[in-house]
Amino acid sequence: MNDSPAGTVDASRASVVRLMVPTDANFTGAVFGGAILSEVDRVAYITASRHAKATCVTASFDRVDFIRPVRVGEVVDFTAQLTYVGRTSMEVWVRVTAEEVLGGPARLAVEAFVTMVAVDASGRPVPVPPLALVTAEDRERFEEGRQRTEARRRTRRRP
Repeated sequence: MNDSPAGTVDASRASVVRLMVPTDANFTGAVFGGAILSEVDRVAYITASRHAKATCVTASFDRVDFIRPVRVGEVVDFTAQLTYVGRTSMEVWVRVTAEEVLGGPARLAVEAFVTMVAVDASGRPVPVPPLALVTAEDRERFEEGRQRTEARRRTRRRP
């Protein structure tokens, strides 16, 4: 780990809100999955970079679940928080909710786990601060993230 003090889940949490417009949509009026994933990647970057205090790159998308379609004209909230921090990598959980612009309940649309890696100017991984686990929920999510990270390592192909 680096010498920076531990950061909390709350300190790096990020949220981006977007109105979905016709250029975001496919021919059925649903927003392209790729448009959603692009915003998921951006908000994951903000969260990881806030924590690492460094530039971060996307290492993997894990468990992207499209739960309900997002439609043109809906307001979409992309909220990200850290679940696990390793030596140079961080797992970011992103929840995407959508609601009608004129009101109504927010509905869960997408959930994803994104692994981000902190890098230096040459693109080499650099250590990140530890994650301070404040609540029981933080500790539970951290353990779940550790298990997902280990599973990814086991299934990664070696050259």
